[in-house]
Amino acid sequence: MVCGGDNTVGKKIDYSQTKTLIDCFELWCKSAANDQFLCQPLGGDVDNVKLHTFADAREEVMKMATYLAALNLEPGSRIALMSKICSWWIIADLAIAMSGHVSVPIYPTLTAKTVNYTLTHSEAKFLFVGKLDVAPWNEMKNGVPESLPVVTFPMCPENLPDRYVTWESIMAEKATPITPVQRSPDEMATIIYTSGSTGQPKGVMHDFATMYGTIKSFARDINAVSTDRYMSYLPLAHGMERWLGECMALFNGHQVYFADTLATFRQDLVRARPTLFVSVPRLWTKFQQGVHQNMPPAKLSLLLKIPLVNILVKRKILKALGLDTVRIAGSGSAPIPADLITWYKSLGLELLEGYGMTENFNYSHMSKEGRGMAGSVGEPYDDVTVRIADDGEIQLLTPGLMMGYYKNKEATLECVMADGYLRTGDRGRQDAQGRLFITGRLKEIFKTSKGKYVAPAPIETKMINHDMVEMACVGGSSYPAAHALLQLSDDHKKKIEKGGQSAKDTIATEMEKHLKTVNAMVDEHERCQFIVLLKDAWLPENGFLTPTQKIVRSKIEDAYASNNDSWYGSKKAIIWHGWEEASTL
Repeated sequence: MVCGGDNTVGKKIDYSQTKTLIDCFELWCKSAANDQFLCQPLGGDVDNVKLHTFADAREEVMKMATYLAALNLEPGSRIALMSKICSWWIIADLAIAMSGHVSVPIYPTLTAKTVNYTLTHSEAKFLFVGKLDVAPWNEMKNGVPESLPVVTFPMCPENLPDRYVTWESIMAEKATPITPVQRSPDEMATIIYTSGSTGQPKGVMHDFATMYGTIKSFARDINAVSTDRYMSYLPLAHGMERWLGECMALFNGHQVYFADTLATFRQDLVRARPTLFVSVPRLWTKFQQGVHQNMPPAKLSLLLKIPLVNILVKRKILKALGLDTVRIAGSGSAPIPADLITWYKSLGLELLEGYGMTENFNYSHMSKEGRGMAGSVGEPYDDVTVRIADDGEIQLLTPGLMMGYYKNKEATLECVMADGYLRTGDRGRQDAQGRLFITGRLKEIFKTSKGKYVAPAPIETKMINHDMVEMACVGGSSYPAAHALLQLSDDHKKKIEKGGQSAKDTIATEMEKHLKTVNAMVDEHERCQFIVLLKDAWLPENGFLTPTQKIVRSKIEDAYASNNDSWYGSKKAIIWHGWEEASTL
């Protein structure tokens, strides 16, 4: 089932009347009231979905805004949203804004301690609990204060406290709708807490002007139209997904489709047939691995060299992935291997890399069609100024700049310089065309016992550029050389389960070749002495990954630090960890 139409002529609104994304939403509700806005899978059959037109969405927005207004909270009160992606997340966020308050997104896979810190630090007066998996919810609920009022979305976990109010009961009320609160562009709209990969989360404050202005420029750059379709699957608590999955739709008036579960992701993608699709490198890698399972790389490479046949092969692969109608494909959140970009380009899909931070509302750089270069995150937007400091740090002057960190003036002054430039903490360089290349994080660089500095991120990018490898973490501080901790792909983990020692020997041989290949590509002092193939899974649920699939370096390094002496002392190139004994993590 493909929800919605497949028109090519988009509708337009008069943006001269708009100053915020709320203004845009209101105009779309007037000019395109019966057009599809949101498509939410409800589980089970592929056709079991909940559709919201703009009119449907606004009706629910106003009922919830009326409910919130009746609570008589102080204007600008913080209201938290704790849910996986779903239609009601966006509807609730609109209701928060239109009742005069500030939204505080919370990632759907956090510890109770982090949940409690976010709710307490933000001084949240109300909480929406939505679509959450059972295991994370059983942990996260322990961080919700007993006194905090809660409303639950449809599709929320079962067996909730009786004091929680349901979304459905509020929708059934007959209260007279309030008049939406008019929000000023310079008012605080949201506090986005960072994912905490480098310590205690910080609350990034953004106003309505930042959210509106950056997405307006982005929509112009990609020639967005209201007939576009966007597939949303990353947490809306993440700045990038908030920008693309929500803000873009409110401005552009296009359809948003949501993924249900990881198991149904492929059919959800095929249902949506998006024209706009942005993902993280890990998923682009998984797509490639899935293709190679059905068609070995050598065979695919051969078919792509045959005239006419290659056209049919490309179409078949992209259609099977649900990407045959994509006109803008992007990758962000982490570095992506250059060879992976080249591989997708061979299928006729140009992956445009982007670069941004929560602190600049994702508005910094993007590759431009036909002008991208593997390894680069693109060129700055027209109204962004870039400079590279003496220590290699990338510093940006951008209209997406945050208002500051909530209740943390010291951190704000450290991040935002006196002349308005944002210190990114990333090291990089620019080429003659202005394309930016990220060369690592300033705080991630470590020194070996030989006194040499190593930037792990570029080496990790090279390490994951192999079908067998899914994730990598390079370390080695105070040791003679670097080393790499690797996660094998699911497919190769299954091969070990079936093939035992024989499969491990084959993988070890291939990984030793890969180690030599990567070491030949880096300076001598950056070469890894060995690779560790880990059985333990790195997941957001166990804290080894952020909710957006970035590695939590400190967590990983601490978990395996006790093994370093024996690993270095073994003098082995390939080390297996956790495969013979039970996991200790």
